[in-house]
Amino acid sequence: MHRRHHAITLQQASEESPTLAQLMSLTRESSARLQAIQPLLPPALRSAIQAGPIEGPSWCLLVKGNAAAAKLRQLAPALAAHLRSKGWDVQGIRLKVQ
Repeated sequence: MHRRHHAITLQQASEESPTLAQLMSLTRESSARLQAIQPLLPPALRSAIQAGPIEGPSWCLLVKGNAAAAKLRQLAPALAAHLRSKGWDVQGIRLKVQ
């Protein structure tokens, strides 16, 4: 019995794996959330933030540097309220400084 190993696309893999499909869905949603809050962020802060994991009603943002994290902590309640107004269930935003 010979098995052929061939490359498949990420989309094909996700269609065959419910776990991977769920992970890809959460990644797309996290990116969409970040895009939704971009207009509310000071321009200088935008490049210091990346979308992070979604864990239930909590969303994590990956932040480059403590200064950016301090500013985001001030903005987090307004950002969460904005996301809720757009239909996402975001009760809190966690920050992870990189």
